[in-house]
Amino acid sequence: MTLTNPDHTGTFLARAWRPGLGPVIARLDGDRLTDITSPEAPTMRDLLERDDLLAFVRTAKGTDLCALSDLSADGVHLLAPCDLQVVKASGVTFAQSMVERVIEEQAAGDADRADAIRRKVTSVIGDSLAGIVPGSDKAMEVKRVLQAEGLWSQYLEVGIGPDAEVFTKCPVLAAVGHGADVGLHPISNWNNPEPEIVLAVTSEGRIVGATLGNDVNLRDVEGRSALLLGKAKDNNASASLGPFLRLFDDSYSMADMEQAELTLTVTGEDGFTLNGRSSMAKISRRPADIVAQTLGTHHQYPDGFFLYLGTLFAPTEDRDAPGQGFTHKLGDVVSIAEPKLGTLTNTVRLSTECPPWTFGVAALMKNLAERNLL
Repeated sequence: MTLTNPDHTGTFLARAWRPGLGPVIARLDGDRLTDITSPEAPTMRDLLERDDLLAFVRTAKGTDLCALSDLSADGVHLLAPCDLQVVKASGVTFAQSMVERVIEEQAAGDADRADAIRRKVTSVIGDSLAGIVPGSDKAMEVKRVLQAEGLWSQYLEVGIGPDAEVFTKCPVLAAVGHGADVGLHPISNWNNPEPEIVLAVTSEGRIVGATLGNDVNLRDVEGRSALLLGKAKDNNASASLGPFLRLFDDSYSMADMEQAELTLTVTGEDGFTLNGRSSMAKISRRPADIVAQTLGTHHQYPDGFFLYLGTLFAPTEDRDAPGQGFTHKLGDVVSIAEPKLGTLTNTVRLSTECPPWTFGVAALMKNLAERNLL
C-alpha cells in the first residue's frame, strides 16, 4: 500500500518493524523514515513522556531506514504508533452515532429490524440532540421527554448524560498499524468500521499528539447487550492505529485536531464502494473533557494512553438486501484519511485468520534488553 507524507511541515513519529532487529521508533524526514531508537527513548512511551519531547525528536541522531515508497519491500512495515500505552476508546460522542446506538439496542442486533426502528426513533429524536452539552439542564430535559416516549437508552445516557463512555479497546501492544489486516470475530454478521481521531496522552494527562484509528465494531454483538462490549470491541486485530503520530507543535494544535474532517472509503471485492465522513467539529464532548474523565485521581496511567474519540459515521447504506444497511465482507479495504494526519489503510479478515498476536510486553522487554536499549 503506497504511503506518502501528508504534511512536510509537521513533526511525525512512527513505529516500524525491522526484520532481524524488532520494533523501532522512527521520525519522518520528508518521505523517508529515520530510526531514532536510543537508550534515552527505547519505547514510544519513554519518548512521549520526555519534557523536551519536540526538541529531542527534532535533534535526535538516527539511522536512515527506508523511503515510504519502499515500505514492505525489505520486510520493514509500520506498527501501531503506541507501545506500552493502554489503548482506550470513548463511545457515543456524536449526536448522530447516538441515534444509531439506540437503534442497535432496540433492534437487539437484528439488522432486519433496524430500518423500521430507525424511522420510529428519528421521528422523536430527529436532530434535536445536536449541540446539546452533555450533563446540562437542557440534556436532562431531553432525557425526561425521551423517557416519557419509552425511547430512553443506556447509549443516550452516556451520550448526553454527565459521564462519558470510556472503555479499554485492546491490551497493550495488541493494536495493528497501517497495511495490516483488521479482524472481525466470526460470530458477527453485522459490523462496520469506525473512523476516528486518536489522542496520545502522557501519564500526567498532557495531550501530545494525534493519529488516526479504526475502532472496528460488531453492531450485532453490542446490540444484543451492552455487557458484550468487550466481545464486540476487543478481538484479535480489531484496533488499528496510524499511519503516524503527529505531535502537537507550531504547525499543528489541538484546535486543528478539533476541526479535522475524516473521510472513509470501503472498497469491496464485490465491487461495492462505501464513502463516509466524520467531522470533529460536531463532537458532543470536548476531547480534553474526555481525557479528564479518563485520567485523574480516580485512575492513573503510568505509561500514558491512546484514546479513540468516537465517530460521527454510522453506515445506513444498503449493501445487499433493502433495509439491512451496511456490513463488512471479507477482503474489504478500509481507508481512513485526514489531510493533516495521512491515510490509514487496512484489509478486513476474520480475527481467527489474522496473524495471531504474540509480541507482548515480555517479548518487547526481552528484545530491548538484547539490543542494549534497557
